[in-house]
Amino acid sequence: MAKANITHRDIVAQIRQQEYKPIYLLMGEEAYYIDRISEYIVDNVLTKDEQDFNQTVIYCTRETNVADVINYARRYPMMAKYQVVIVKEAQNLLKIDELAIYAQNPMETTILVICYKSGKTDGRKKLIQAVEKVGIVFESPKLKEGMLPQFITDYLRRKQISIEERACLMIAESVGADLNRMAGELDKLVLALPTGQTRVTPDLVEQHVGISKEFNLRELRTAVSNKDMTKVNKIVFHFDQNPKANSPVATVSMLFNFFAQVMLAYYSPDKTERGMMAQLDLRLNWQLREYTTAMRNYTALKTMRIIGKLRETDARLKGINRGNLTDADIMHELFFYILH
Repeated sequence: MAKANITHRDIVAQIRQQEYKPIYLLMGEEAYYIDRISEYIVDNVLTKDEQDFNQTVIYCTRETNVADVINYARRYPMMAKYQVVIVKEAQNLLKIDELAIYAQNPMETTILVICYKSGKTDGRKKLIQAVEKVGIVFESPKLKEGMLPQFITDYLRRKQISIEERACLMIAESVGADLNRMAGELDKLVLALPTGQTRVTPDLVEQHVGISKEFNLRELRTAVSNKDMTKVNKIVFHFDQNPKANSPVATVSMLFNFFAQVMLAYYSPDKTERGMMAQLDLRLNWQLREYTTAMRNYTALKTMRIIGKLRETDARLKGINRGNLTDADIMHELFFYILH
């Protein structure tokens, strides 16, 4: 029986203990954990010699036949206890539910891994119900913005590396929720650390990830939260000079998400630190500081009006009621409205 709310670490731990399931259905919008689990199975279930005859990777297209997948799964291993069949891009597989026929009577000597990215199969589908009885159903949802700093911190901690709070926020804001890209950027920083240094700093991020430590969306967000007009104006002027690196649309999107969270904080029934973190789905206490700071500087009514202004600004940037205004004109008007 599949374990409810099983994590990728739970699955890796089971595999490390050689506790294998005949079927793993890995699905969801976040490809990172799906890739990590399938790669771990590929690297650890069979020896290198066993892999030559007993490991099959199927890349599904719209033409891939479910019957062919089942035929691979029903083969016996050669000179090994198990065979591993990895089904990549299973979301392209037409009639995927027909795999439920195999799941009803899976081979004990086969480990079938179904990688279904970009969403999940319908919870009522026969395949999920069949796999739950004999194997593992794992869902990998897209990480929310508030969870990114925790991911960054945990990822580096496993490599015995720490990171300064400001550097962590710079990476989270710049890279976003693409965890495969995030992992790549973090690996790059680890390799770039000078000998003997075990802490990632904003200077290192600026040098190797290409993010200005002074003029970026994270610093702008902090300045807006603090209602620091001087710093906001400096950053906005820098953005004016570098429009390709600092898209007005991306800036508006960041501000909209931020003030939407501030509005959500106002509606929190529990105004304690724990209650507010739960309301905003945050993992680290320092993530809450900017929101509580913004609540001191912007009333709930002003916050609601700013959200409305951001919607209007987004429309104008896309050409609606724009007149002869440039992007810079529109953005300067927006920040004047926010700060006054």
